Amino acid sequence: MNSSSKNENLKEVKSMKKRNMKVLALLMTVTMAGTMLAGCGDSGSTSTGSSGGATASSSGTADASSEDTTGSDDVVGELPRNETLYFAGQQWGTVNDYNPMSANSNNAMVIAQGDASRVLVYETLYMWNPLDAKMYPLLADGDPVWNDNRTEITVKIKADAKWNDGTPVTAKDVAATYHAHVDYNSSTGAEMKSYIADVVAQDDSTVVFKLTTDDSGEAVNPVLAERYLPMLYIMQENYLKTVADRNNNDAEAIKMDKMDDLVTSGPYKKYFDNDQNVVLIRDDNYWGQADSMWGKLPVPKYISHPIFKDNAAATTAFQNGDIDVAQIFITDLQKLWLEQDLPISTYVDEAPYQLCMTMPTLFFNTEVEGLDQVAVRKAIAMAVDYDQVISSAMSGQSPTFADVPRSVMNPTDAEQAMVDQDALKEYQWSNADVEGAKKLLDDAGIVDTDGDGIREYNGKNLSYKAECPTGWSDWNATLEIVAAAGKNIGINIETYFPEAANYSTDYSTGNFEITMQSGPGTSVANPYMRCRFFMSSDYNDLEVNFSGNFGHYQNDRVDEILAAIPHETDDAKLKDYYTELSKIMLEDCPCVPLMYRPQVFHEVNESVWTNYPQKDDGTNVPPMDCTDGYGVAALYNLELIDG
Repeated sequence: MNSSSKNENLKEVKSMKKRNMKVLALLMTVTMAGTMLAGCGDSGSTSTGSSGGATASSSGTADASSEDTTGSDDVVGELPRNETLYFAGQQWGTVNDYNPMSANSNNAMVIAQGDASRVLVYETLYMWNPLDAKMYPLLADGDPVWNDNRTEITVKIKADAKWNDGTPVTAKDVAATYHAHVDYNSSTGAEMKSYIADVVAQDDSTVVFKLTTDDSGEAVNPVLAERYLPMLYIMQENYLKTVADRNNNDAEAIKMDKMDDLVTSGPYKKYFDNDQNVVLIRDDNYWGQADSMWGKLPVPKYISHPIFKDNAAATTAFQNGDIDVAQIFITDLQKLWLEQDLPISTYVDEAPYQLCMTMPTLFFNTEVEGLDQVAVRKAIAMAVDYDQVISSAMSGQSPTFADVPRSVMNPTDAEQAMVDQDALKEYQWSNADVEGAKKLLDDAGIVDTDGDGIREYNGKNLSYKAECPTGWSDWNATLEIVAAAGKNIGINIETYFPEAANYSTDYSTGNFEITMQSGPGTSVANPYMRCRFFMSSDYNDLEVNFSGNFGHYQNDRVDEILAAIPHETDDAKLKDYYTELSKIMLEDCPCVPLMYRPQVFHEVNESVWTNYPQKDDGTNVPPMDCTDGYGVAALYNLELIDG
């Protein structure tokens, strides 16, 4: 069967699956014969099966109480299946705290902070939407307003916005949040103050972000300042005072406070958590029911995340219909509906199935002899069989580079519009161009002089170690393909898969020859931050570097462009800059994107809930697991299969 026939067959199968969804759901409901447990305790709990994963069972008869058990150790009992949305793949391990200033909350369901921050409990001023690269107001009222010289951002606060204690969200809360992070030197505060000098409440509804400026009065970096608008969780000023008082205003104690009596503004609040489950309960007094926001409550009353040990256990629960939304990598995902006829959907009906917004990337240590030569780096890049990476390591869950040519951009429509691919055509290379790579090395005089099959540079064999963490199966498989490419052109590349902690130490200290890292996804600050990640020399003098350009690449023109972009507002000029940066990356190959990958995997089992976002469904809701940034809008659109 050719690829076109396969795609048509896939579409037909999924179309039939959706037509028969309600019937299938009824059958699965009978089979399940009950509901998942949402808590643990003596009266029935999640258990650890032979696979080692926490598996939810369906025994017991108690209904979940509507009473808020926040702060108690009471068992929540079973949750009503028709009111509960179950997740997998976001929360791994026990929650440490509910404190946005903590260095280690491990609370992915509540304070997973990023450019598309999780906004179920705490809320941000704006929500990021990767589909159109726009920010949408949440606590904010309208768009942010820049002053003429781009040194201040003014934001209005919605009059309807309320904390869950009924008091209004004000500009003073926004200012207090900034000052708490800075005063207590949280990791967020330490970074934020580099770009934002102060946050001031002009009145109850108006807050001004005053950007850090240089000696000339120009903002240091407006792009990196703006990125905090959709990522900074706003905390209540009065609650922050309570936390400070009970910790005697000790910064370290404040950052370690569990904050499990939290005051928040989001649609959900803490209900229960332990080492086997995290459960949130809807706040039926949530301010977002106002016409100025959603105009209604989110559909699920409960959000529950059983804590699984590994992807295998989570995948089993997902296949069984015990999990509704999964953020896990599933090999040959399409087989779940093609061969098993399960009511499972992805954002896209055909390959790559997901919205891909990150680029796992090969970094060369340019301070290592041989790898300091453009010809060597580029030859390796040219020889790699990327189609095999995508079909084998990623099981088709990535567009090919033929579909979306290489650049500094992710394959989203919004980012691709920011680069001139026509201007880059002459710098692209074909897939697995072994002969072209050999010629490049030959022309550079890098040849095998002693007949051992390995080329030499300065009298030494080109022999390198390529590493990524053990157990990262798709990355491990990818590096094996890279190693095979090296062998094909006379460069010895050996794979090395250490424990994650050792891998992290290696790349952050420059103790590697070739390594893999995944770059920033789509955000307010991207593709700018991604370009810094790929090639900025700002990171080269760091003793410990988790930020980017791990191979210490140096290019003065790159640094000039990166210094100019934050101050450029003309879209055409920005496109020229990003095109030039892409050209340099393709010419010099300090790093090589190996694939496109979802920023968040989005697989849904529609045995209980349906109407999740799908590509071209007209909703403009991104597949961000119903939790991140504007992806939370999905919670307001969900429907029960059985009505």
